[in-house]
Amino acid sequence: MRLTRATDIALRVLMLTAVQDEQSTVDELAAALDVPRNHLAKVVQRLAHAGLLHTVRGRAGGLRIAPEALDWSVGQVVRDFEGDGEVVDCEDPPCPLRGACRLRGALRRAQEAFLAELDAIPLRGLVERPTGPVLHQLTAPKR
Repeated sequence: MRLTRATDIALRVLMLTAVQDEQSTVDELAAALDVPRNHLAKVVQRLAHAGLLHTVRGRAGGLRIAPEALDWSVGQVVRDFEGDGEVVDCEDPPCPLRGACRLRGALRRAQEAFLAELDAIPLRGLVERPTGPVLHQLTAPKR
């Protein structure tokens, strides 16, 4: 299974904001992650809507991770961004093997196993040593 760019950015935003002591701006995160600002802003909006980020508008605005987000599993975030769709679409156009195909079931089981592995990893676990200090350096003020 391949994750979309939005899911990748979402996980990295959550990791970065988890190690920060102060709120960040979209511009700061876009620079730290080397991703387009507009794309990152859309991801941040989805994360805020899901309750994983707290955002404040205006001159003193910014964003920070919601404390309860650290208890989410990586699998939950992936499902939130990727949806529950199957790896293959056997319906449009209708596949002539639909009734006798074993591939669809095998791919469904593989996808479930993939997500089950990610369900075992809390976001909090992504920022433990040795990753946390490296993440902290990415957003440290440049001197």
